Amino acid sequence: MRIAGLAYPGKKIIAMFKTTNIHGAQLVCADSLQFIKTIPDNSVNLIATDPPYFGVKANAWDNQWDSDADFLGWIDEFLAEFWRILAPNGSLYMFTGSRLASKIELLTRDRFNVLNHIIWAKPSGMWRGCHKESLRAYFPATERILFAEHYGASGYAKGQPGYASKCADLRKNIFSPLIDVFSLARRQLDISAADINSATGKQMCSHWFSSSQWRLPSFTDFNKLCELFRRKADSLGVPCPYPFNVDYTEHEKRYSELELHYGEVKKQYDDLKAQYENLRRPFHVTADVPYTDVWEFPPVQYYPGKHPCEKPAAMMEHIIKSSSRPGDIVADFFMGSGSTIKAALKLGRQAIGVEIEGERYLQTVDEVKKLFD
Repeated sequence: MRIAGLAYPGKKIIAMFKTTNIHGAQLVCADSLQFIKTIPDNSVNLIATDPPYFGVKANAWDNQWDSDADFLGWIDEFLAEFWRILAPNGSLYMFTGSRLASKIELLTRDRFNVLNHIIWAKPSGMWRGCHKESLRAYFPATERILFAEHYGASGYAKGQPGYASKCADLRKNIFSPLIDVFSLARRQLDISAADINSATGKQMCSHWFSSSQWRLPSFTDFNKLCELFRRKADSLGVPCPYPFNVDYTEHEKRYSELELHYGEVKKQYDDLKAQYENLRRPFHVTADVPYTDVWEFPPVQYYPGKHPCEKPAAMMEHIIKSSSRPGDIVADFFMGSGSTIKAALKLGRQAIGVEIEGERYLQTVDEVKKLFD
């Protein structure tokens, strides 16, 4: 037995488990519920895992509970640990059988924001050979995948500011000199939103005179605002405030100054916003991959030594490409044949795979090693 030690950002776990480290993958033979407790908080970027469905397969590992309630309680223990170890901007993909999918989704929603209940509609399977006339309900030809994120992932997840909240604060801070100039001029003359919208013919007052979605008016709109502010100042017998205190002949010059300032701060904003991109939950699909919540990946065909629940390599690669970045840590706590691990390593991610069955574990370790022979 070796001492397990996978390097996490700034941390290291030390625990006694049978472990093999292969090219950025930590493969562990252990009870997943015991091992997962050794993983640091917020350290895993993507969990893509396929727990037992209970009562679907003849194998002992799929029939170890006395009731649905016992099985669901066991699943909930994992969900609690998934919540703890998953990074604030991480993603969870959990496979379930159709029979208990709705109950597992409700459990998942207690801890996560479920984004999709994906249907894996297999184009072939046992259902083709079943005796249709003897059926008393529709044959289950699908598996389900719950795709979830932390609640508040776009703002504050697990007490940590995310991409959206950081960008909102950034915009407010960087653009504040320009925002203050416009909003102060409006307050000085007590000009209403209705006045501004009427003068410009647009519902843009909140964009030009508040911090929420501030942007610089177009030159045409700036001219209209100058006219509005100058008329209001004249009616009150007070000086017209900056930046609207210019004659018509000077509008273009003043606007050019504002536009130059806006361009400088916008570049600064865009640069910093790009640096915040890693705070955002990664997700990317195209028209060339499944982008709806119905997937039709063909199941893995039988071969000697096949795991009964092996998932297609193309499907696991799709999940990992869509919801992680190179170098991220991808975890599968029911490793089986290692489809998740193999896909993660192929795509330049780190991986954690846990398998409780010793013989299956050794077979998967050998298969992963062969990827690098």
